[in-house]
Amino acid sequence: MAFHEVRFPDNISRGARGGPERRTQVVELASGDEERNASWLNSRRRYDVAYGIRRADDLAAVVAFFEARNGRLFGFRFKDWADYKSSLPSQAITPTDQQIGTGTGSLKTFQLAKRYTSGAQTWVRNVAKPVTGTVRVALGTVEQMSGWTLDATTGVVTFITAPGSGVIIRAGFEFDVPVRFDSDSLDVTLDVERLGSITSIPLVEIRK
Repeated sequence: MAFHEVRFPDNISRGARGGPERRTQVVELASGDEERNASWLNSRRRYDVAYGIRRADDLAAVVAFFEARNGRLFGFRFKDWADYKSSLPSQAITPTDQQIGTGTGSLKTFQLAKRYTSGAQTWVRNVAKPVTGTVRVALGTVEQMSGWTLDATTGVVTFITAPGSGVIIRAGFEFDVPVRFDSDSLDVTLDVERLGSITSIPLVEIRK
């Protein structure tokens, strides 16, 4: 999949709108009852970054970024300011924020992931684009300062020595969302003061 390991400008993404979406089929029966089926196992994020443009320079930066990505062709990183780290928004990252696996004595690789829990239900989101320099790893509750490596393009943590059987592997991290432009055109409007604006700049999360 064509992807550029570059992040959309933070000062513009901070003002973006968007979040997760799911696809559910709802069938209303003649009795008025409903049947509901989930078409997607996992959610997908959508954003509109036009709301983050405040200056003419911001507009120029978006146009340049769009051209460098060849419109919808190349994916890129995007910081979702509402959900970009393993901890709660008000808390600092710790190496025990998220459980990412359990040791078997032979398994060396573990995928970074974030859990979303409400009541008895939990949804696990794989994290493929961690931010380099932010990832912390623990075996049990003990942080590991060495003995592992990170592939920042896939979110896979690899241990030099496989964790023992039953050992809980945990991690804390910041992460980006892999996205692409959801349009091959930008509709730019220049006002009388030539400040400029774009009505909509949709982004959509890339899922493998």
